[in-house]
Amino acid sequence: MLNETDLSRTDLNLLVLFEAVLDTRHVGRAAERLNLSPSAVSHGLGRLRRMLDDPLFLKTPKGVEPTDRANALAPQIADILARVRGVVATAKPFDPANSTRRFVIGAPDGISAVILPPLLARLQSAAPNIDIAVRQLLPKQGEHEPGLAWRDALGELESRAMDVAIMPTDDVPIRFTTRALYEEDFVFALRAKHPLARKLTLEGYCAAQHLVVSDTGDAYGFVDNALVKRKLARRVALTVPNFMFALATLADTDLISALPRSFVAMHGARFGIIAVEPEIKLPHFKLTLVAPTVALKDAGLAWFSAELERAAKARRSRR
Repeated sequence: MLNETDLSRTDLNLLVLFEAVLDTRHVGRAAERLNLSPSAVSHGLGRLRRMLDDPLFLKTPKGVEPTDRANALAPQIADILARVRGVVATAKPFDPANSTRRFVIGAPDGISAVILPPLLARLQSAAPNIDIAVRQLLPKQGEHEPGLAWRDALGELESRAMDVAIMPTDDVPIRFTTRALYEEDFVFALRAKHPLARKLTLEGYCAAQHLVVSDTGDAYGFVDNALVKRKLARRVALTVPNFMFALATLADTDLISALPRSFVAMHGARFGIIAVEPEIKLPHFKLTLVAPTVALKDAGLAWFSAELERAAKARRSRR
């Protein structure tokens, strides 16, 4: 957006001004928010318009409306300001009790739904003003090498689109730090009144209709790999994009799904879902917290990572 020559002459406050006018859609209200006069805001907008070569905001009877160019720039400017605010926040000693920082976690929802309840319980008393954002992570479909399957997530960590990720792999480049959180395996999940709930044999399992969690709609997964070794197969009648959607769907159908054990133990009962031990060997996964090593020099992020580790250990009591 801005080249190197522009940056030497750019006033960062103009981006703050842009943010305020975009939020309020009004020069006067933006001026009040920034403790400036309306004329100062108008003058700043003039400078910003010349710098970005666009009107940015057009007058209306009720205030102003952003141009297409302003709307296109808004996410980039918001990202720039968030990063700058993060840098400023880390310049002060980190005090979780008074911090108003926002941390972004990337994880599959089958993991975040297990970690979040104990984490939020801890933060409620220890850090009541800290905010959390969760980004849904899923591996690349069809990619069986862990380092490649989660490559996009590692890229988001390095770009600081998220602060930490929780993934079922520790196969990451050495520039990342990993911390083991807990181990997970899978169970067969079905509604308590399912015709096969009392006795789910492997034969009955293969004859049933199945649900697979897949963001892309790819129906083939690790369960199918295990079945192939026994010269067996199943019919996947439905794919859904996340684990919570899977629970809600299982509650109203006779579909069966393989879901994370901890996830079903924590959330299955509210949907009337039970867990059945598989008669075939399914893989175990080591769930790992991953963050760029350089990022963990930030005292706030180091503290938050430690809180995630504690939440992972506390998950059993929540179950």
